[in-house]
Amino acid sequence: MNKSRKPFLLKLHEVFTFRHFARKSYALFSVLGREVRVGVLSVATLATAAPCLAQASAPQAGGSAPSPEDSDTLELAAAWVTAPPAVSRIADATAVQVQVLTQADLRAAGVASVNDALKLATGIDVRQRGAFGIQTDISIDGGTFDQVAYYVNGFPVGNPQTGHNAADFPVNVSDIRRIEVMNGAAASAFGTQAFSGAVNIITEAPAHISQTNPLSCYGEVAGGSYGTLLAETRAELIPRGMKSVAGTSLSLSYRRSDGAVANSDFQGGKAFWQAHLRGHNFKLNVQAGATLNDFGANTFYSAAYPNQWEATRRYHVGLRAETEGSVRIVPEFSWVRNTDHFQLIRGTHTAENFHRGDVLTCGFRTYAAWQALQGALRATSAFGAELRQEEIYSSNLGRPMDVAQQFSHYTHHDNRTNVALSLAQTLRWHQLAVSLSVLAQRNTAASRHLRLYPSADVSYALPHGWKLYASWHKTLRLPTFTDLYYKSPTQEGNLGLKPEENSAWRLGAEYCAGTWRAQLRGFYNCGTGMIDWVMRSPDDIYHATSFRLDNMGASLSAALDLRGIFGKRQPLRSLSASYTYIHQERRDGQTPYKSCYALEYLRHKLILRLDHAVATNLTASWSLRLQNRRGTYIPRQEPNSPVPYGTHAILDLRLRWQKPHYEAYIEAQNLTATHYFDLANVPQPRLLVIAGLSLRI
Repeated sequence: MNKSRKPFLLKLHEVFTFRHFARKSYALFSVLGREVRVGVLSVATLATAAPCLAQASAPQAGGSAPSPEDSDTLELAAAWVTAPPAVSRIADATAVQVQVLTQADLRAAGVASVNDALKLATGIDVRQRGAFGIQTDISIDGGTFDQVAYYVNGFPVGNPQTGHNAADFPVNVSDIRRIEVMNGAAASAFGTQAFSGAVNIITEAPAHISQTNPLSCYGEVAGGSYGTLLAETRAELIPRGMKSVAGTSLSLSYRRSDGAVANSDFQGGKAFWQAHLRGHNFKLNVQAGATLNDFGANTFYSAAYPNQWEATRRYHVGLRAETEGSVRIVPEFSWVRNTDHFQLIRGTHTAENFHRGDVLTCGFRTYAAWQALQGALRATSAFGAELRQEEIYSSNLGRPMDVAQQFSHYTHHDNRTNVALSLAQTLRWHQLAVSLSVLAQRNTAASRHLRLYPSADVSYALPHGWKLYASWHKTLRLPTFTDLYYKSPTQEGNLGLKPEENSAWRLGAEYCAGTWRAQLRGFYNCGTGMIDWVMRSPDDIYHATSFRLDNMGASLSAALDLRGIFGKRQPLRSLSASYTYIHQERRDGQTPYKSCYALEYLRHKLILRLDHAVATNLTASWSLRLQNRRGTYIPRQEPNSPVPYGTHAILDLRLRWQKPHYEAYIEAQNLTATHYFDLANVPQPRLLVIAGLSLRI
C-alpha cells in the first residue's frame, strides 16, 4: 500500500504542550488530529487557526484588546483543550462566527452575573427587571427571549415553561472560563430551540493547582447601595500527582438586596459542582448546579399589580463520557427541574400560580477526523442523536388532571417528546472551510413526521488577516407552555399556536492584526408563525398570537491594543467599540395597539469601552452603552397614552487594585443616574455602587 495514502488517524496518544504562541500560518494546523495543551485561546482561534494573535485573548465584542509582548511571542499558561471539545458544540464549526467573552473580560467589566456580561456582547438585548440578573429577558438580533438556547458546558439548561426564567444559569461567576455567544439560528450545533441564537457557558476546570498545593480556594465579598450584599466562594481540589487525571471544584454564592424601588427586594443563592476523571482511553465529566431566588416583582408582569412576588428554583445535573481514538463517541445525560411560585398580590392567594417543569435529555454524538490528498483536505464527520422529554405540572398550565392524579398545588399537566438526529460534515481545503449539516426532528406536539432543517456555513481566509463568512440556517421553535396555556386577569394564552420557523442568512468579515482587529456582520431572518403577546385596543388584555416577521440588521465591532500602539509606559491599555442596527417588518398587514415583546427591540446599540492604568496596580474600566428601543409602554398613571422607550445612555466604571493573590474593587453602575426603563413600568436603579474584596489562596 502506498504509505502516502494511508488512512488518517487521530493521534490522541501524543500530547503537545504549547507555552509559546507565535504568529505563524502553520502554528495550529501542524497539530491537527492530536490532543493539544495550549494557553487559553478564544474559540475563533481554535476553530480557524488564523494567524491572528488578537483572537487569543480578546473578546469578540466590546471587550479588552490583547496586550502582546514586545517580541512576536507570548507566554501562555497551560490549559487543557481537546479537538473537538465536547463542552463546546461550536468550536469545531470552522466556518461560524462566534462571540467569546473571556474570564479576563468578565473581571475587567466587574460583572456580578452572566446577564451583566452579555450586555457587552454585540447584538444582544438584556432587559432586566431587577439588578444582578434577577428576572432577566435575553434576546439576540431582534428576536425574543423565548428564542435563545442556553447551555452550561454544552448541557441544556433552558426552561420550556417560559423564557423569563431561562437565563438564570445555575453557575457562579467565579466558575466561568468563557462565554460563547452564537448570533443567529444555530440548529446544526444546538438544536432547533436555538432559533435566534445560543449562549454556552464554559466553566473553569481546576487550573490553579500545583503538585505541592492540591487545594485552591477563592472567596469574594461585596456590599453597597440599597442594602446589597454579595458573597461567593469556590474551591478546587486535585488529588496529589493526578493533575491531568482527576479533579473537582465546588462554588457557593449568596446575594440579597432591599431593592432600588418599592417591592424590588430579593435574596437567593447558587451552587455549582463539577468533577472530571480521565482514564486510559476515556474521559468522564459530571456537574450539578442549583439556583434559588425569592424576589419582589414590582409591576414585573402587569402595571396594574405593583405588589407581585415570585420564588424560582432550578436544579441541574449533567453527565458526559467521551472515548478516545480515531472515532470519538460522546454519550451524555442531563436533567433540569424548574419550579415557580408566583403571587399576583404579595402575601395573598390572589391569582397564585405554582409550576414545576422537568426536562430530561439523553443522547450521544460521535466525531471522526480524517484527511485526504496528502493532507491538503482535512475533514471532520459528526453524527448525533438526542431524545428530550419535557413535562410540566402546574396550577394553570396544561390540561386539567383527574382529581385522583392531582397532588400538592398541581391540577394541570402536559408533556411532549422530541427526537432529533443530526449529521454534519466539515471540510477544510487550504484557506477554505465548508460546514454542511442537517437536523431531522420530530416532536409529539408539532408533527408526527421527521422534519428536516439543513444549514450551510462557508468561510475563506484571505491574506493579511482577513476572513470572510457566509451561512444559511433553517430552524424551528416550539411555543412555551406559557404561550399555550397561561391565563390571568391581564393575559391569555393560545392553544392553537404553531411552531415558529425561521430561515436565516448571514454574511460577515473579520480583520485581525497585531494591535487591532475588527468584525463586520449582516443578517436577514425570514420568520413565520412568530409568537408575541399583543393588545388589540386600549381596553384589551394581552393575547398570545402569531404573525410573519422579517428581521434584518448589521453590526460592526473593533478593538485596539493601545499599549501595543503607544508602548507600555503610557497609561492607556485598550479601547473597543461595537455598534448594532436592527430593522423589523411585520408582514401580516396588522398593527397591534401594543406589542409586549417581539416588536420591542433595540434599533440601535452602541458600546464603548476604555481600560487604562491609574497608578501602580490600580486600573480603571469604563463602559458606555447607548441604546434606542423601539416600541412603547403604557404608564400606570395614564393607561390610554403609550410612551416610547426612546434612547438612553448608561455609563459604568470599575476601579481595581490588583495583587497576585487578592483584588479590591469599587464599581458604579449608571454613574449619571439616568432614569430609564428596560421593560414597561419597571424603573432601573439610578445609581448602584458596590465595593468588594476577593482573595485566592
